[in-house]
Amino acid sequence: MKLLLDTHTFIWWDSEPSKLSERALELLTDKGNIRLLSVVSLWEIQIKHQLGKLTLNKTLKEIIAIQEKNYLEILPISSVHILALDGLPIYHKDPFDRLLIAQTNIENAVLISCDSVFTNYSVKVEW
Repeated sequence: MKLLLDTHTFIWWDSEPSKLSERALELLTDKGNIRLLSVVSLWEIQIKHQLGKLTLNKTLKEIIAIQEKNYLEILPISSVHILALDGLPIYHKDPFDRLLIAQTNIENAVLISCDSVFTNYSVKVEW
């Protein structure tokens, strides 16, 4: 199964795995699954960290390096992902979340998130 981690899922998996649901942890640790992290999540983390809205226990570069050893792959943003935004209803205006929805659908992935806003969209979500 191809998994796309929501930003909070990535942060918790690295720093506070006890915040993950049993199902999310099971999916993330299953070596048969492909784990993806979108560049949009890295961008969101960097912005929030610089604004003082997010404290990291290591640098973002260190966190990425550690998680890549856990077979986490970085998913770039492509024009196909951007163009898929055109077909999304505007239930939610957060540009980071909207791009994650588009990427999840285009990549035929499952979004790992506890954010209830995603239930308004036609997107596969597990938690």
